Amino acid sequence: MNLVLTVLEIVAPVFILAGIGFGWVKLGFEYRLEFVTRLSMTLAVPCLIFTALVNTSLDPAALTTLTLASLVAYIAVSVITLGSVRLLRLHQGTFAAPLIFGNTGNLGLPLALFAFGETGFEYAVVVFAVMAIISFTFGIWLVAGAGSFTKVLKEPLVWATVLGAVFLWQGWTLPRVLDNTMGLIGQMAIPLMLITLGVAVARLTPSGIGRAVVLSLVKLAICIGCAWLAADWFALDKTAFGILVLQVATPVAVTSYMLAEKYGADAQSVAGLVVVSTVMSIGALPLLLAVLL
Repeated sequence: MNLVLTVLEIVAPVFILAGIGFGWVKLGFEYRLEFVTRLSMTLAVPCLIFTALVNTSLDPAALTTLTLASLVAYIAVSVITLGSVRLLRLHQGTFAAPLIFGNTGNLGLPLALFAFGETGFEYAVVVFAVMAIISFTFGIWLVAGAGSFTKVLKEPLVWATVLGAVFLWQGWTLPRVLDNTMGLIGQMAIPLMLITLGVAVARLTPSGIGRAVVLSLVKLAICIGCAWLAADWFALDKTAFGILVLQVATPVAVTSYMLAEKYGADAQSVAGLVVVSTVMSIGALPLLLAVLL
């Protein structure tokens, strides 16, 4: 009973904030999704990542091990997912990237913070950074059929990750004023991402719901299995183990819909995956947390 209450206390704030965004749109209030998304991904999230890496108290060796485990997990997920997409004769440009990459930012970071505390959050930032870099390269190639290294160099969160890693490696620190300022900006990221998630889901027009249910279950099984094996292989400690599995198992991200819309894939089918997998996560992620905690 105590475990159930603990899990509910962890997941409730996350879905309540997303519900606020959903209700905000349904009540007819204005929410400029493009502006808020750009503010979050260009300023708030990079500051969050950078300050988390600079101020982490975690052993750099542990972070390196988690980075390698994350890479192995995503490689395994990619190989199995691409094989499944071809076996099921699905359109690779539409379905591959959404089934590989999860919502490690909007959903994964808040859940990691509430479930595993500051230590878990710092681990989660590492997994999120690895996923983001892969999705901005390999992920875009899957959707668009072409990738550009210059696109990666234009992403602020990539630079935030690289600079944060350099500061961590060298043991550098920021002046107190700059650290406090960037920390304050970074604090915007989590509530903004959660409310924006609810807004985006409210505005989506999904299609292919039956197929989306099946594929969401397949995604969940593949992601949990690959992350679990990778975490076990690298002998991660309990917190890092839980974070890797939780992050990789997050539902389809809204950014997958945006990429599908941008590059001419079947955006409505991706919208169905986003909505269905997000709704399913309301039940699946608490159960997963109950096992991991």
